[in-house]
Amino acid sequence: MSKENNSEISQLIEKTKRLEAELKLARMANKTTGSGKVWLALDSSAEPREEEETWFSTYLDMMTLLLVLLIVMLAFSGKGDFVTGSDYEANAGDSVVAGGGSRLGVDLAIVGAGSEQLEGLQSSDKLQDKGGSLGLGEGLEGEEGEHSLSDLGFDQLGDDIDVSISAGVVNFRIKSEILFASGQADLGLAGAAVLKKLVNVLRESNFQIVVEGHTDSVPIQGRYPSNWELSGSRAGSVVRYLEANGISSKRLRAVGFADTQSLASNATAEGRAQNRRVELKMEIPK
Repeated sequence: MSKENNSEISQLIEKTKRLEAELKLARMANKTTGSGKVWLALDSSAEPREEEETWFSTYLDMMTLLLVLLIVMLAFSGKGDFVTGSDYEANAGDSVVAGGGSRLGVDLAIVGAGSEQLEGLQSSDKLQDKGGSLGLGEGLEGEEGEHSLSDLGFDQLGDDIDVSISAGVVNFRIKSEILFASGQADLGLAGAAVLKKLVNVLRESNFQIVVEGHTDSVPIQGRYPSNWELSGSRAGSVVRYLEANGISSKRLRAVGFADTQSLASNATAEGRAQNRRVELKMEIPK
């Protein structure tokens, strides 16, 4: 070979080496760039993952707050006064007495244990509402015995006994003509029959009973010196009848008022007839 050919071959070899070196450098650079891309890809994929974790943490916080709010609401609702089941029966009282055979028509509703009130009292011509507030929740379920008005059997009294209810008192009113003959204090058969119905009611409780005798203002002539003695004797006759029929004497009192507590004017016959009466007042303790 000539020197020229040798120099050309040497140049080609050098170029080849340079190209191989450049290719090697290019490959190394490509690897570096590829790893960078991989790193960037991994780094970019980490960001959504971090966002996902942030959203989930916020979701957990929200659920925790909702749970706390629910617990607080349940705690407050548990403090309310809800009347259910036996609590209603024990505290609310009974709706009582729609007088079937009698003229008594009472619709009572006891509202609340702390503020017993008498509502919806519907009066017929022989039931008088005196406007008081009767503590029936306490009185009928107190120490004197657990009873409600519906248990007392007011619907069995008939038309001859008028019933009125005022503060702390149930008042049974009977005209004297039904019980006694004029100017007399001895019970007749008709009067005993009426009182017999009342005895069945009074036995259902242990409340104190005051029997009051009342007359008109017409001066009496005959057996008794005045209307005081007549009214007192009539009250005593009723008390003796009640005692003989099972009402404890410890519950009974007899009082004569003569004409001092009139319901109507004594100037008319109708008014005097209203004033001649016997009243039994059942006192309900407060």
